[in-house]
Amino acid sequence: MTDFLKLAVLKRNLDLDPKAPVEEALSRLDLLRDGKLTNAAILLFGKNPQKFVLQAFAQCGKFKGVDTVEFEDMHDFKASIIDQRDDALRFAEKHIRRSARIEGSDRVEEFEYPIESIREALTNAICHRDYRINSSVQLRIFGDRMEIWGCGPLPEPLTVEDLKNQHESIRRNPLIAESFFKIGFIERWGTGTQRIIDFCLEQGLPEPLFEIKSGSLVVTLRKYKYTESMKRELSLRQQNAMEYLIKHGKITNREYREINPEIKEDAALNDLKDLVDKGLISLKARGRYSYYVLC
Repeated sequence: MTDFLKLAVLKRNLDLDPKAPVEEALSRLDLLRDGKLTNAAILLFGKNPQKFVLQAFAQCGKFKGVDTVEFEDMHDFKASIIDQRDDALRFAEKHIRRSARIEGSDRVEEFEYPIESIREALTNAICHRDYRINSSVQLRIFGDRMEIWGCGPLPEPLTVEDLKNQHESIRRNPLIAESFFKIGFIERWGTGTQRIIDFCLEQGLPEPLFEIKSGSLVVTLRKYKYTESMKRELSLRQQNAMEYLIKHGKITNREYREINPEIKEDAALNDLKDLVDKGLISLKARGRYSYYVLC
């Protein structure tokens, strides 16, 4: 509680002494009702909130390849929802690649997905989820994308299309949202999803996807333009090539024929050219040294 209050004073100039008694602080934050803790108070500050709200945890997994068949790492985070957000973000940082470049005299590190977008998506999922639904917030990391699953659909009347534009901020959990606002986790302007998009585009990544799957909002950050809907338009040979590219980073005509043994060189060239024309891959170099990479 003390750390929360210190951060709230720093971020929003909260008029409350960080050393104030816990009961006074909770009352000032409107987290007490008739002297009893609200559910929001338990989720925000409880040492074991899952004792009261069993499904209130963040489930994180790193998978091999592009599906959920095989795990590389997984962890369930069951602390307060404030700590869950930070724990899930650290899990993401652990499992995505980073690179460095020199700008002037400075060394600048960059993750393969913008940390700001991941942080925003995780914060929104934890803050705005429907805590009555018996499922957990999920972070799924694949070879070609990262998915952040919330719990439940968007609050009405919002639609997934609204998230791409300026929209009203509709808070499903007002007390949690207000506490997250006080420590600078969220704003009140409905701009969070636009920031997710902007950070990705600024880094040269495809626009994130906002979808309703199994009744819940899913935010997908993508490395490449290749999507499930595009996959259905490809031949089995081309699908094999795309999976190979996701795992290995590049493919040659010879490698294309090795993973598709029945095909001849000219047919392989036509298949690869079709993928280029679709904007999914691009040709690098020429002649005997030519190879293809994902767009």
